[in-house]
Amino acid sequence: MSLNKLGLTGYPITPIESVQLPSSIDGRDGTNRARANHSQIAANNDVDAIKAWLARFIDTKTTFDNYRKEAERLLLWSTIQQGKPLSSLNHEDFLVFKHFLTDPQPAVYWIMRDGRKFARNHPDWRPFAGPLSPASQRQSIVILNTLFTWLVNAGYLAGNPLALSRQRAKKTKTRITRYLDEEIWNEVKITIDLMPKETDRERERYYRMRWLFSLLYLCGLRISEVVTNSMGGFFSRRDKEGEARWWLEVNGKGDKDRIVPATNELMVELARYRREKGLSPFPLQTEDIPLLLPIGTKQRHITRGALHALVKYIFKNTAQRLKSRGDEFNDALANQVEQASAHWLRHTAGSHMANHDVDLRHVRDNLGHESISTTSLYLHSSDDMRHRETEEKHKINW
Repeated sequence: MSLNKLGLTGYPITPIESVQLPSSIDGRDGTNRARANHSQIAANNDVDAIKAWLARFIDTKTTFDNYRKEAERLLLWSTIQQGKPLSSLNHEDFLVFKHFLTDPQPAVYWIMRDGRKFARNHPDWRPFAGPLSPASQRQSIVILNTLFTWLVNAGYLAGNPLALSRQRAKKTKTRITRYLDEEIWNEVKITIDLMPKETDRERERYYRMRWLFSLLYLCGLRISEVVTNSMGGFFSRRDKEGEARWWLEVNGKGDKDRIVPATNELMVELARYRREKGLSPFPLQTEDIPLLLPIGTKQRHITRGALHALVKYIFKNTAQRLKSRGDEFNDALANQVEQASAHWLRHTAGSHMANHDVDLRHVRDNLGHESISTTSLYLHSSDDMRHRETEEKHKINW
C-alpha cells in the first residue's frame, strides 16, 4: 500500500523518542489489546509499551540500541505504511513486513541518503541504511518476537502474531571457519612488527597495535568488551602455591561478568603500552582508564568502528605483503586475511587454545560461553586426527 493512498506522506519519520502519533493509531484501541484489567505495566499506548520493554536493557548499550532499532522500524512501518497501530498487527501484516525488510520502499522515505549515517536528531535520519541481509532480517524477527512475547506476558497484548510463523530450526555449524590458522596469524604478527617506530607518535601507534592484538588474542575478548571495559578490571591474587597471578574482569554479553587469565605475556604488553602513554606499568583497580585509548592525550573510549578500522588496517597490509610474493599459495592466504574482521581474532583465540590442548572447560570460561558445546566448535585438531586415522586404518585395498 502506498503512502499517498494512506494520506500519510506528511507524517514525519522520527525516532521513537520523539514520535507523535494521533489517537487513532497510537494503540489505545488496538484490536490485539488485552481487554482484561490485568496489565502489569502502566502503558496505555504502543510507544509507552515499547519504552517499558526497552527499559529492561538500558544498562546494556549494544542490546538496547539493537532492540530499539527493530521496535522503532516496526512501529513506524505499522503506523505510516500500514496505517494501523502496532497493537493491531496480525499474522498477515507480518508477512508483508518481512517482505518490506528486503527492500524498504519508497527509499527516500525509509533509507538514509547517499549511504550516510545521520544522528538520530538530524532531519535526514531514517530507520534504514539500506535493504536488510537475510541474517539481519532473521535477527529483526527474533527481536520482535521477544518484544511481542513480553507484551503478552505483561498483559498489554492479547496474543503474539509472530507465534504463528513457521519456525525453522537453526542449523548447527559443525565447525567455526572464520579464524586465522597458525601460518596466517604469524604473518599478521610480522605485519605489526614491521610498523615504523622512529617518532614518538609512531611508537605509540606500534605499541597500541601490539596491545590491541594481544588483548584480542590472549583474552579472546569480544569487540564490545574491549571498547566498554576499563583497565581497572585488572587485579592480582595469589594462587594456592602463593604465586601472584593477574586476572582481567570484564563485563560482557548479556551484562555478565567473568574473569579472564591475564598471562605474563599480556601484562608485559600492557606495561609497555601504559609506559608509552605516560602511565604506571600496572593499573590500579580504582582506574577508569579504557582498555584501549585513542592516539594522543585524551583518556576516552574509542568506538567499535575505530577498533574495527585498526584491525582491518593490519589485515589489509598483511594481504598486500602476501600478494607481493607473487605465487598462488600466498595469494590464497591473502584473500583469506582480507576477508577477516576483528571478531575473527576471538575465533582464532578459541581455535588455537582448543587445538593446543587447553582444557575445553577453560576455553569455555575464558571466552564466556554458556555451553561447552559452543566451545567444541573450535576443535579443528580433532578433525585432523580423524582424517589421519581414517587414512591409515580404513582402506578399500583394490
